[in-house]
Amino acid sequence: MDSFDGIIEFVAVAETHGFSAAARQLGCSTSHVSRQIARLEERLGCTLLARSTRLVTLTENGTAYYQQAKNLVIGLQQANEQVNLQQVHLSGVLRVSAAGGFAEHYLAPALMAFVSEYPELTIDLDLNSRMVNLLEDGIDFAIRYGELNDSNLIARKLVSRPIMAVASKKYLQKNGTPKHPNHLKNHSCIVSNNDAWEFNIEGNKEVVKVKGRWRSNNANVVLDACKKGLGIAYMPKSTFKTVLDRGELIPVLEPFWGQGTSSWIVYQNKRFMPLRVRLAIDFLVQYFSEWDEA
Repeated sequence: MDSFDGIIEFVAVAETHGFSAAARQLGCSTSHVSRQIARLEERLGCTLLARSTRLVTLTENGTAYYQQAKNLVIGLQQANEQVNLQQVHLSGVLRVSAAGGFAEHYLAPALMAFVSEYPELTIDLDLNSRMVNLLEDGIDFAIRYGELNDSNLIARKLVSRPIMAVASKKYLQKNGTPKHPNHLKNHSCIVSNNDAWEFNIEGNKEVVKVKGRWRSNNANVVLDACKKGLGIAYMPKSTFKTVLDRGELIPVLEPFWGQGTSSWIVYQNKRFMPLRVRLAIDFLVQYFSEWDEA
């Protein structure tokens, strides 16, 4: 075959079952679609489409040809998209809101990797634990942990965050090691987001109300308080990875750890989202696609 002309038009007709519908999809005239397919059939020496006044269907040869041709069209579309993305020159400011150890140790490096690909792009990362109003505060998207209550926002899951309970050796030597979540009522617990801790007890989710001498909504501060022996902490595993590797903290209540929750990318339902925002969101989802909290 000397030319690929007509293949895109043929696939469009096969999928829309009409010349007019295919023309609308491709943004060209019906006569152009008809001419291209006629030339394709002439080159192939067979009829691909059975035409009627109401419907266009595939012939036996057309069905076989479509199965191969559609993969060529998909491959061409993907190649075009890849080239277009490589030629994108993003500029302006990308404003992101996030907080906690995950944002500092994992999200920030991911955004650094993204911005390094676009020299004219600026990142404004606000590491503040307050609940921002994306529209009023001019935030393009935020990273939020836990249950999402704002139904006006679109949310895409970024990572799952299983949790674990830990304490320092100093604390356990002084206060003993809890063997069951109910024993936490007799311990000092370091409260972060809430004082109702969920555990898996005999296959059921059960909540234990805890209290202690230290409360903070900053994961790094909770981590420091735990290292100093102020109590038992219960947070996502990645928060403790480094100190566990160094033996500074000891896991407790492991058979009862809950599943935890997830971190999400949330953003406004904008009809015309800036390209820098869309590409950044897609980049982060792909970046963390193989995330393993363990």
